[in-house]
Amino acid sequence: MALKIASRFRRLLQRPGSIDLGPYERLTQLVGEAEESVVSLTDEELTEAATELRTTGGLHEDEQIEFLALARDAGQRALGERAFDGQVVGALAMLQGRVVEMATGEGKTLAGAIAAAGYAIGGRKVHVLAVNDYLAKRDAEWMGPVYELLGVTVSHVGQVSTPEERREAYQAEVCYVPVNEIGFDVLRDRLVTKVDDRVTVDADVALVDEADSVLIDEARVPMVLAGATRSEALDDDVVQLVRTLRAGVDYEIDGDGRTVALTDRGTDKVEKALGARAEELAAEELAAEELAAEAETDEAGTEPETEEATGEATDEAETVDAADESDDAEVEEPAPVKEFNLYADENLDRLTQINVALHAEVLLRRDVDYLVRDGKVSLINNNRGRVAKLQRWPDGLQAAVEAKEAVPVSDSGEVLDSITVQALVKRYKTLCGMTGTAVVVGESLQEFYEVDVAVVPPNTPNIRKDDSDRLYLTVEQKNEALVKHIGVVHESGRPILIGTHSVEESEQLSDKLEAAEIEHVVLNAKNDAEEAAIIAEAGVPGTVTVSTQMAGRGTDIRLGGRDESHDKEKAIELGGLYVIGTGLHASRRLDDQLRGRAGRQGDPGGTLFFASLADELVTRYSVSSGLRPHPDDTGRLTDRKSIAMLEHAQRVADGANAELHRTTWQYNRLTGQQRAILLETREKVLTEDLASTELAERAKERYDELVDAVGEDVVKAAARRIALGHLDRRWTDHLAYLADLREGIHLRSLAGGIVHLKPIDEFNKSAIASFDTLIEDAWKDAAETFGTAEITSDGLDEEASGIPRPTATWTYLVNDNPFGTEADRILGRLRNAIKPESAVEAEEILPEEFDEEDLPEELRDVDGELPEELRETAAEDELSEELGPDDEKSRKKD
Repeated sequence: MALKIASRFRRLLQRPGSIDLGPYERLTQLVGEAEESVVSLTDEELTEAATELRTTGGLHEDEQIEFLALARDAGQRALGERAFDGQVVGALAMLQGRVVEMATGEGKTLAGAIAAAGYAIGGRKVHVLAVNDYLAKRDAEWMGPVYELLGVTVSHVGQVSTPEERREAYQAEVCYVPVNEIGFDVLRDRLVTKVDDRVTVDADVALVDEADSVLIDEARVPMVLAGATRSEALDDDVVQLVRTLRAGVDYEIDGDGRTVALTDRGTDKVEKALGARAEELAAEELAAEELAAEAETDEAGTEPETEEATGEATDEAETVDAADESDDAEVEEPAPVKEFNLYADENLDRLTQINVALHAEVLLRRDVDYLVRDGKVSLINNNRGRVAKLQRWPDGLQAAVEAKEAVPVSDSGEVLDSITVQALVKRYKTLCGMTGTAVVVGESLQEFYEVDVAVVPPNTPNIRKDDSDRLYLTVEQKNEALVKHIGVVHESGRPILIGTHSVEESEQLSDKLEAAEIEHVVLNAKNDAEEAAIIAEAGVPGTVTVSTQMAGRGTDIRLGGRDESHDKEKAIELGGLYVIGTGLHASRRLDDQLRGRAGRQGDPGGTLFFASLADELVTRYSVSSGLRPHPDDTGRLTDRKSIAMLEHAQRVADGANAELHRTTWQYNRLTGQQRAILLETREKVLTEDLASTELAERAKERYDELVDAVGEDVVKAAARRIALGHLDRRWTDHLAYLADLREGIHLRSLAGGIVHLKPIDEFNKSAIASFDTLIEDAWKDAAETFGTAEITSDGLDEEASGIPRPTATWTYLVNDNPFGTEADRILGRLRNAIKPESAVEAEEILPEEFDEEDLPEELRDVDGELPEELRETAAEDELSEELGPDDEKSRKKD
């Protein structure tokens, strides 16, 4: 009944997680009744009963009830874990194509395994998409005995899996695989020239673990398959030159901290330096040519010369040269120094190098955006706060960072194909998933994937205590209060988990904790298995764990440690795990994920977040107009305006990320449609005789001649390989064109004059025009190559025929739009241009109570009142002044 009331109340409020759980609750009761007849079965009889349910059309309601009863008992026998009613409800919702929200520790892994097995019994193939290798392997092995009792085959894929191991794993009915790995396998399969080289199977059912992270946070990140071409090493003089430029003088950074640009003065400085360098290089080149010419002259003589002859020749040459120089001096002035124009067409490469070197030097921070270890630059995944092993920056930025850190420059390459997580997931006929925080992104899940959210209440009521955020004026004051608070809590012995935003922040906090003599363990940028091992012990009394964001996500934190044998009762008495956030994230959902680490399965727990007005979230996504804070002696702020600004900044950040996702989806939608058309043709070439048919029509004499000479089978194979090569080549060129087009498409909006052109419309228009003749052009290229190709009885000589494959390929993830998007630029301009139309009377502040110097540097020198988005809270200021911190806490909670 409680389930039904809560679900209908959410529907009344039109919350995203609003599907009615009533039908699932009714079926769960029937599952409990059916379970009585299952417990008496032997293991063999249970497996046989599950096998008898197998069908190819999916399980009907009665069959689902019987299956769930079998699966529930299988979990009890294999793992000693009988699924709670909530887990059964979750499994039912996933079997209906929903994304299920279940709190941390509520048994999502078992619920997902039951749902996956249900799809398999119904004749479907399931890919359980995990966020990393460790979780894919762990969950496949952990749930393996359950699948075995139900007669379902299970496997897993990881980074180190060989092609043969992958091919075998994908044949299993349920395959646990990291989303990146399946994406890369799909890309590689799209470029095979033999059907037997494929490893994947048709996309059927995707069950996504940590669905919000995969489907929302990483949805816009392209997975790329590249072919080796060249090194992108920057010239050392460019790197050294950029290091001499000064902030605010030679370059300016936008308000968002996303882009950096040369000033006029900086441009002049760069042009003078590069112009002088160009002259030096020209002089060195001329000197080298003269030396080479002299060497050739010396070697050219075939007869020995006498000293007299040599001397005469030399004197004569010197006389002529002197005369020439004298004449030139009288006729011509010395050539003026040629002015270097950085923005001239011939200097485009130099301009690009300057831009990427400046971006790398100024905007990308070591231990925040990337790590340097083992002589390589490793990017940090901003969503998880850990190393992204296969991620890199595009457009020379990777090489710029490598040059900045003086490490070997990695090879570059051309993009052979790419796919976003969203496009990958939408290939599946059925999509479902599970996570601890789905309702907040329910609207996005419906918009982008057309799936609903089912919110399953916890089996045991959540008694975790979430304290109101503590806001401070400056970062320094926040950190001082943070360390002091950690020390106070640590003295009591209560286990503490601290979530930071970056590796750099975690190390800085670690130094402060060491100075305060607080023993702790730091978890950042390690491999997944180490993360899990450390995070699992965070519930032991007296333990202080510093973690980067959501490191170790997917691992339960049990009070008393992983086996609950280290003073569990003491941990409960102390109030359970205490989670502390060092700052709010760009999304409230990420804060909720961190909060969810405490209060597992009805355990006690507590959470508290610290923040400051100088945090990046506030300075980047909010405005300070009209703000007159009243900090106490410690720098803490409790006035409603300051708190409202913090909340407003988080809403703006959430909205900006959603808009970026929407924009990326719009740009990739047409590309996906064009890719589908190309792949349809490629599939016919690969599996049918389309290539030989087409080329026989376009070059009949050549075709007949080759058939007579080497046989039809050899010719068909050669025709297929030639056609595939040119289709792939044309697609690669098309992708390169689209990348360049998107980079500057926003400038085309300026070409419309009075009529403002939408960049996406212009992009689509140009992309369609480029693709219209792509396939026909590929056939023309193939026919031309077919006419001259070297085809013998041994087959096609690819190298000699001009269609070689890349010498090497590799896969990686790439940050989309590293220099910022048009949406970012618009947001920045709007924020900087906000001018209130009506004044809101500010409260009087006595001089001794407020000094602008008290504000963080990022918030000084501002006038005016609150922007429109914050004015709604102004009326509450008078009330908030009368309330103390405890009252403010109660008002803040939903």
